[in-house]
This record gives sequence, structure tokens and C-alpha cells, in this order.
Amino acid sequence: MRRLPSVIAAVLALSLFASGCAFLSQLLRSAFVPPQVQFKGFTLGAVTLSDATLNLTWELRNPNPVGVSLASLEYAFFVEGKQVVAGKPANGLQIPAQGSTELSFPATVRFQDVAPVVQTFLEKDYATYKAQGVLGVETPIGVVTLPLQNEGQFEVPKAPRVEFLPPRIQNVTLMSATVEFPLSVTSRNSYVLPVRAQGGVEIAGARVGDLSADLSQVQPRATQRISIPLTIYFAQAAQAAFALRSGSATVGFNGALQSGSASIPLQFQQNLTFQR
Repeated sequence: MRRLPSVIAAVLALSLFASGCAFLSQLLRSAFVPPQVQFKGFTLGAVTLSDATLNLTWELRNPNPVGVSLASLEYAFFVEGKQVVAGKPANGLQIPAQGSTELSFPATVRFQDVAPVVQTFLEKDYATYKAQGVLGVETPIGVVTLPLQNEGQFEVPKAPRVEFLPPRIQNVTLMSATVEFPLSVTSRNSYVLPVRAQGGVEIAGARVGDLSADLSQVQPRATQRISIPLTIYFAQAAQAAFALRSGSATVGFNGALQSGSASIPLQFQQNLTFQR
């Protein structure tokens, strides 16, 4: 019977402690401001005719006097309705007290995974993307979930326009001639595109040699002239020798544009006058 007062005292103490904890928890919840996440921007990274890297950035703000951390993350990225693989920050990322942290989500889009024919996809001006997900932030009041949502579009890369300008005969011997083939290359993109033209050159239907030109030096939305010398051996292309003497002929190119892992056919013919 003597122990009854001590038991009652213990129960009362526990009750007071529980009430105090509940009060403190309620006080903490009322004082804690949930972190905020806001879409900050979108940029294009490396771009070729086969793929592009898209970077989406969110800013996570913590207005509280205590730090929080990233506890969980679910994220999905779609291009033209097709889900593609996207990178994401590692769990446990720290957000300082009354500070902010940028969260970057890079995604590499292979165009062959988005469209059955890459050449058809490259004729589009823009492609749509959608990002969605949920952030879980570890806080003193537990895990707070924040939604991620953004939709937009990005510029689809386009192959440059390539055509011959009048060739110039630089040197002629009995056996061969050196001809400078100027190319007019027009960029149709707002960014520099790594691309190379490779293929065979024909004069009057006769193949006279191979041409390889780096076209990535062309500035965005600009036209630039690139000249490539080619030695033509008359023994291998008698028709070309006659065309050079006559002063004009049909000049053709049969090859491809190489960019990334893509190879886009490039074929054209022009009636040109040879200059000296």
C-alpha cells in the first residue's frame, strides 16, 4: 500500500512528460515552415543529330533556422510522350538553415528511342518534354513531400544546308588537276552543331575523289564558306577532264552527314561553271 503514492507519482510524471512532448511537438509544427521547391530553368547541353542532353534545375528553399535533408525522390522525364532515362541528386543532400540548394536533373535523349525514323524527327522545329516527380524532405517534424512538375519544349537539331559554289581550277597538268570545291554551309540551329560531311564527288557522272569537311565551325543561324581542295586524276576520270576543259559540268555529292552516332544521307547535284 505504501508503494501506491509512488506509482501514482510516476504516472503523473509520465503524463506531464507526454503532455509536454505533445505540446513541444505541436509548438514545433506550428513554428516550422515547409520547404519550397520552384522550377528555376531549362538548358540544352550537348546536342548532335543523334541525341541531346536536357538539364532541368529546381531550387529547394529552406526558410527554417534548422537544416533539412533530401530523404527520397521519385522522378520521371518524358519526351514526345516517351519516357527517357534521367539523372537525379543522391538522397541525403543537405539544405542549410535559411538557405537554398539547386537540384539538377540531366536527361540524355536518344532520338531513335523517341521516333521510329530519326530523319523524320529532325524535321520538327520543337519537341515537347514533361518532368514530374515527388521530393521527400527530412525535417524535424518528419518527411515533407513536395511535388515536381514542369512541361515545355526544346529546339530539335537540324542538319545544315549544304551546296556547292563554283569550283576553282588551281593547277592543271597533263595527268591531273587540282580543283578547289567551295561549300556554302548554312546552320539552321541556334547553337553550334558538331557535324561532318563525308562522301564522294562526281563531275559529269564520274567519281573524281572523296570529300571530308568539318562543318561544326559554322556559327548558329549563319552561312559560311568552306573550301576543300581535291586532286583529280584524268586517267581515272576522263569525263571529268573533258568537263574541266569545257568550263562547266554537273557536279554532284553522294555521302552523308555524321553527327554523334547518326549518319544522315546527303546527296545533291548542281550545274556549275569552273573558274580559273
